[in-house]
Amino acid sequence: QLQLVESGGGLVQPGSSLRLSCAASGFTLYERPIGWFRQAPGKEREGVSSSTTAGDTYYTESVKGRFNISRDIAKNTVYLQMNSLKPEDTANYYCAAAAPRARVGMPRVRDYIFWGQGTQVTVSS
Repeated sequence: QLQLVESGGGLVQPGSSLRLSCAASGFTLYERPIGWFRQAPGKEREGVSSSTTAGDTYYTESVKGRFNISRDIAKNTVYLQMNSLKPEDTANYYCAAAAPRARVGMPRVRDYIFWGQGTQVTVSS
């Protein structure tokens, strides 16, 4: 059974850091592009970052220079390191996997075929 499980969310103050984890089971991460998305209440789900099987990474403009996506193949886990968090980063964060060896760039919801359940990130003073 293919599964993605996110963890690492929480309530933090502005300027803080969090590292989100996305643990995969039932498949190996290196064969699929992985994306991170977020959805705030009343808003559409938006792409935050993606990591391709070729090792390319992409970030939406609002998180460039603050967020970093990485893979740990041995742990079959993808991370999203989030630094200098802002209140506008508050959302439920999801990781998702595309089809094996899919060609993806900036993360778009329609390119990803299965999803984790999400982890809540709240940035507030």
